[in-house]
Amino acid sequence: MNKAMVIGNLGNDPEIRYTQKGTAVATFSIATTERWKDAEGVQQEHTDWHRIVAWRGLAEICGDHLKKGSKIYIEGKMQTRKWEENGITRYTTEIIAKSMEMLGGKNFDKETDSSSATTGDHLQDNPPLPDTEVPF
Repeated sequence: MNKAMVIGNLGNDPEIRYTQKGTAVATFSIATTERWKDAEGVQQEHTDWHRIVAWRGLAEICGDHLKKGSKIYIEGKMQTRKWEENGITRYTTEIIAKSMEMLGGKNFDKETDSSSATTGDHLQDNPPLPDTEVPF
């Protein structure tokens, strides 16, 4: 099973792009922070950054409603992409969002208590688009 769930804060406003066929794609980063006390009782903290990619209607919802600092819950699947750049093989791992829920806090839309959105076809996985359709 390939399932990822993260709760965190947006590190930037979502960037919306469109494929040549007009399919919306949103990309943004979410920070998750873990806090603990070490053996000496000193507070420690570690932040991880997660690259999120949302497609179609969910991408447009993210672009319309999310802002830097927004606290959200994202559920989706992990995907690693590979490409060549100047003869060097590069990789990136991202979460392909299937659903998103706004949790409130900084930059929260005061008109709604909590909102959630899905890809609209949550009963059937979206097939991956061919590489020619990826806008980055």
